[in-house]
Amino acid sequence: MSTSSKSRRDQRRRQEQQAANKAAATASPVEPHAELRDTQRTLLAGVVRRDGEWVLGMDGRIAGQSESAAQVLALIMQAGELHERQGTPVRLIYSDALRDAAQAEANEKGQTFEEFKAELAAQLAAKKSN
Repeated sequence: MSTSSKSRRDQRRRQEQQAANKAAATASPVEPHAELRDTQRTLLAGVVRRDGEWVLGMDGRIAGQSESAAQVLALIMQAGELHERQGTPVRLIYSDALRDAAQAEANEKGQTFEEFKAELAAQLAAKKSN
């Protein structure tokens, strides 16, 4: 390999690295807010906040995203309950920010969070049976 081709290759790598660094610097931050884990500490589901939206991930994939904190918190809680019913003990932890946003959202609708969660579960069950 000639020194000029090696120099061009090195310059191209530096440019690619600079572009990657710039992209990483301008990317929106992802804030973790909830995680559902089994007894072996395997991550089963999680909630993050990105670009003003709550993102629910399950099984290593994005399951959905919403502006509704109440909706994603209720869904990850339902996932935990489903695992428990199937005999898999789980531990759900979530941030105060997610909890407070979910409660505030439910209160704006004239509900407690528990009422919101029960209503969402009923809606999902009705969709499933149709």
